[in-house]
Amino acid sequence: MHAIASFVSAVGRLNGFVGKTFAWLAPLGALLCFTVVVQRYLFSTTQLWLQDLYVWVNGAMFMAVAGYTLLIDGHVRVDILYRPASPRRKAILDLVGVLIFLLPFCAVVWLWGFEYVQRAWMLREGSANPGGMPGLFILKTFILVFDVLVCLQGIAMALRSILVLNGREELLPAQYRYTKE
Repeated sequence: MHAIASFVSAVGRLNGFVGKTFAWLAPLGALLCFTVVVQRYLFSTTQLWLQDLYVWVNGAMFMAVAGYTLLIDGHVRVDILYRPASPRRKAILDLVGVLIFLLPFCAVVWLWGFEYVQRAWMLREGSANPGGMPGLFILKTFILVFDVLVCLQGIAMALRSILVLNGREELLPAQYRYTKE
């Protein structure tokens, strides 16, 4: 059980680090978007690579922070059932949700995404826009990064649920325990 708690904590630290690091791309993406809008509407000009860059920065950020969002329960859920539930009931709901929905979703994303990303790397794919940025294959790699981080967090959620259902939640650090509302 200690190994399970260590895994849950390690995945939480990984997603916490990645999420907080990539969250810094949000202001950069907003600044780049603002720059593109000012160029277009004030100066009647644009640079396609800059348009690509702000879209790619936002795409990379949203893909990289998905595991962190799952860690902090930031995704949408049916709160009328979940919020008032006891920690044990939350653990059951999380375990069922991870096993029936999240892990199969991650498997499908990996199966479809791997070949897609691999092809992009083989072609060294760049922007479809003339004058756009090279290196689209790097951005597409974030599909797999997304999948790995979300899958790891899903496994950690399932293991956390198992700890709770076995009455061993005290093995987890406080930030990874279910809250009672």
